[in-house]
Amino acid sequence: MSDDVHISVPPDAPAISGTRLFDAPRALVFDAFSSADRLARWFGPKGFSLTTQSFEFSPGGVWRFVMHGPDGRDYENKIIFREIQRPGLISYVHPGDDADVEPVRMETIIALSEEGEKTRIDWRMRFPTLAERDRVERDYGAAIGLAENLGRLGDFVSPVFITSRSFAAPRDLLWKALTEPERMAQWFGPKGVPVIASQMDFRPGGSYHYGLRTPDGGAMWGLFAYREIEAPARITLIASFSDENRGLTRHPLSETWPLKVETIYLFTEKDGGSELTLRARPFEANAEEITTFAGALDAMSNGWAGTFEQLESHLVQG
Repeated sequence: MSDDVHISVPPDAPAISGTRLFDAPRALVFDAFSSADRLARWFGPKGFSLTTQSFEFSPGGVWRFVMHGPDGRDYENKIIFREIQRPGLISYVHPGDDADVEPVRMETIIALSEEGEKTRIDWRMRFPTLAERDRVERDYGAAIGLAENLGRLGDFVSPVFITSRSFAAPRDLLWKALTEPERMAQWFGPKGVPVIASQMDFRPGGSYHYGLRTPDGGAMWGLFAYREIEAPARITLIASFSDENRGLTRHPLSETWPLKVETIYLFTEKDGGSELTLRARPFEANAEEITTFAGALDAMSNGWAGTFEQLESHLVQG
């Protein structure tokens, strides 16, 4: 359970409640509930997936879906939305009155409030009786399920891309590979997309401006704005797409990709060699940009796998 998720199961009230503060704007958190496609990417406990059969996000609207458990069991569900007040309130009932759905009767109220630029969710499930609450907790693990649900929602609305790779090379050499422009030019970028320009001013407040030759013969430009440097352990920068004149531009294939992505490179010694860990997240991004970033995590993993292969080949050469 995440440290910022708080779950309450009071002994004298037929309810289970949870709260979490999200590092995301309220509109984005609210919109995570507003479509079947978005719900499919986070709704439910860890290890579960869902298939939506019908979805109408409006008062009186019905959401019918199947939760697929990690043990192979399917759980049929029906939710009826009662109240929707964008972007502050969602309430629905799980009537449990159809023969083909899970026999769970409860009302859920989800309140979203702003705390600065962050959003707090108060998620409360109310049951007809204490006995029904205890049965649902016993049979379905409702409290831990709620905690995991809030955790998955946090991953969706505050996406962080993390990847790492171990190398046989010493950490000092790995550090040089990312801090010397002539070395960066030998490995950085997607496979089959060579570096054609490389200018680096490696210091806090400095930048790295580079160009890549795309398979169609065109050029793609990028810009790193260095923020913090702790040699030889950490580099924090803002990564953006750019143009030949160092101006910031949109992703050449996506108008909704974040204009800025905060990226942290961590260098550690490991097993006589070294390890590079990359953490990236949208920076000063709007809700649409964050959603686009969240949907690209798998593609980013595949892309960086190829880049790390090139880095490994470079390090072998010394």
